[in-house]
Amino acid sequence: MELEHISDQRFFRNPSGAVTSNSVVRLRISVKNAGVPRSVRVIYKPDDGEEQYANMPYVFSVLGASIYETEIRMPASACLMWYFFEVGTDSGIVYYGNNDRNLGGMGAISFSYPARAFQITVYNENFATPDWFKNAVAYQIFPDRFYNGTDGEFLGNRNDIIKRNWGEIPFYKPEQFGGEYKSNDFFGGNLEGIIKKLDYLEDLGITVIYLNPIFKAASNHKYDTGSYEEIDPMFGDEETFSRLCSEAKKHGIRIILDGVFNHTGDDSMYFNKYGNYDSVGAYQSQNSPYYDWFNFMNYPDEYESWWGMTTLPQVNEESKSLREYLITGENSIVKKWIRLGASGWRLDVVDELPDFFVKELRTAVKEVNPEAVIIGEVWEDASNKIAYNRRREYFYGEELDSVMNYPFRNALIDATLCKIDAHEFDRRIMSLKENYPKEAYYSTLNIISSHDVERIVTLMGGVPTRHEVDREYQANFRLDGYALETALKRTRLVMGIVMTMPGVPCLFYGDELGVQGYGDPFCRSCFPWDSMDWVDPKSKMRNWVKDLIRLRKSSTAFTTGELENVYSIGNTYGYIRKNNDEKYIIVANFDNVPRDIRLDAARYGVRELNLMLSDDDNIRSCHKSDDGVFFIDTPPCTVSIYKGM
Repeated sequence: MELEHISDQRFFRNPSGAVTSNSVVRLRISVKNAGVPRSVRVIYKPDDGEEQYANMPYVFSVLGASIYETEIRMPASACLMWYFFEVGTDSGIVYYGNNDRNLGGMGAISFSYPARAFQITVYNENFATPDWFKNAVAYQIFPDRFYNGTDGEFLGNRNDIIKRNWGEIPFYKPEQFGGEYKSNDFFGGNLEGIIKKLDYLEDLGITVIYLNPIFKAASNHKYDTGSYEEIDPMFGDEETFSRLCSEAKKHGIRIILDGVFNHTGDDSMYFNKYGNYDSVGAYQSQNSPYYDWFNFMNYPDEYESWWGMTTLPQVNEESKSLREYLITGENSIVKKWIRLGASGWRLDVVDELPDFFVKELRTAVKEVNPEAVIIGEVWEDASNKIAYNRRREYFYGEELDSVMNYPFRNALIDATLCKIDAHEFDRRIMSLKENYPKEAYYSTLNIISSHDVERIVTLMGGVPTRHEVDREYQANFRLDGYALETALKRTRLVMGIVMTMPGVPCLFYGDELGVQGYGDPFCRSCFPWDSMDWVDPKSKMRNWVKDLIRLRKSSTAFTTGELENVYSIGNTYGYIRKNNDEKYIIVANFDNVPRDIRLDAARYGVRELNLMLSDDDNIRSCHKSDDGVFFIDTPPCTVSIYKGM
C-alpha cells in the first residue's frame, strides 16, 4: 500500500499554509495498491478541543492512484488544528500522519495512532503586520561597542566601571573583576555615535536599527534594567534619543527598542537591593509601591529570578500596578518611548511573558502607533511553541508581528557547512512557510549573528561550537589565511540567501565587514572603525552586502513575493522569488566542489536567465533555452542570482 499527502502542496491541501478562522480547507489523500479501501477518513482536532472525523469519498484517479477528498471548516477562534488520516483495509487500519521530524510536507505511514499530526495554523482574519517592516533591511547595534560620538569621552561620570580601550577583547573571566563577573567593562559607545554613523548605515542600505537595551542599568548589556524611564547616562539622555529618531528618519531609518519586561535588575529603582536609587524598593520594604511586582518566597533574600540569577529578579506580570506602569497607563513605558520616536519593540525572552501580558502590550503600542512593530525573541518555530506547558499564541493575530528567526538561521548555517543536504534545508525553511501566517512570515527577523550567538564568519570557519571549547580558546581565537578566506566566501553565500529570502534580513553590527567572535561576550566586540581595511577581503564583503541590499530593494519579488523550491539535490539548492511578472531564480552551491545542474524552469515560463549578482566572476552572465531547461555551472560555495525572462 502507498499513501501520500504532502501538506504544503495545494493539490493535497487547499489553501496551503496557515489559514484564517472560519475558513474551509480541502484535504486530499492519495491511495495506491490498496484495492478498494473499506473506509478513508481524516481525524482532526483543535488544541484543547475534542477529536472529530470526516469521511473522505473517492473523487478521481491519477497515475494509478485513487484520490479521496473532504472539506473541513476551521474553528471560529484562532488555534492550531491537527489532523491525520485513517485508511481501513481488509488487512486492518493504516494511519498517515506527519513525518518523524515534524516538518510537514511528505508524511509517513504508521499502524497505530501517529505520534505526530499535520499542523494547520488558524489565525484571526484581521491580523496584519506593518508593510514598511516587510520591506526593511535591519541592523542590530550593541550600543557600547558601535561608536563613541563624543570624541572618546565616556559619558555618565560613573566610578564603578572599568574603562576599556576601543578594540580590546571584552572581559570574560571572574578574576578580571576581582573575583566577581559584573559585566561592567565599558568601551564608550553611545547614541551620539550612532547619530554620527547614520550616513554610513544609509550608504549600506539599512532602513531599521534594532538597539540592544539603552535604558539605565548597571551592566554594559543593560538587560538588568535599573529604570525604564530614562536613557542610560553613559549612552545619552532623552533628548539624544529623540534626536537619534528624528535624524534617522531623515536617512530613511527607523529605530526599534529592546524591551526587557520579564525581569529588572536587583540594582534598580523597583527592587533597590543596594540602596543606590532614591526610592523605596521591593527588597527594602513590604510597603514599597513595587512590592507586588516581585514574588518573594522568604522575604527579602529569597525571590523568583530569571533562570536563578539573583541579580535579575523576575517580575510578577499579574500585578495590575506593574502592567499599568509598563503597558496600560496613559503614560506607560511602552507608550512613552513610541511617542518619543521609536517605531517598535523587540521583546526579550517573550516566552517568559504570559499571553495576556503580550496581548495588552500589543494593544497599547498599536493605540499610539498602529504601524509600530512588535518582535519577539523566540528560538524555535513560533507557531507551535510550548512554554511552561502552555501553547503560545504568538501568531494568532493578537500578540507578535515578528520573531527573531533562529530556525532559519540554524538551517542556513547547517546547509552552508554541509551538515545537512539541500533537501533537508528546503524542508526546514518550507516548514516555517507552511506554519506561519503570511503577515508574520514576511516579517520574520532573519538574523545571521546576534548578541547571544557566535558571529557568522567564525561559524563559517567550521570551528568548534562555543560549548565544545573553553573561554580562553574563544577569547583568543581568530581565523586567518586560507581558513578566513574560506569562511568569508561561505559568509557571502549566507548573505546572498538571507537577502533574497522572505523575511527582514538583519545584520549584527560589523557582519558586513566580516567581524569575528565566539558567543557572549566575544560576539560583542567593538566595531573596527580605526582599522577598517577597505582592501580585500573586507571591502569585498561590504560591497557584496551593499549590492545585495540594492538588488533586494529593487523588486517586491524579494520582499513579499512567492517562494518556491526549484532544485534541491545533494548540496545544491535553487529557489524562485516571483511577484507579478518579475521572477528571480537563486542558485546556491553549498559544496566545496563545483556542480553542474539541470534546472527545469519551464513551468514558470522562463526561457532566459540573466545574471544579476554572483560572488564568482566566472559565472556565465546569460543562459537561454527554448524549452525552459537550463544547464548551469555552480562553482563551490557560491550563490548566483538570475532574473528570469
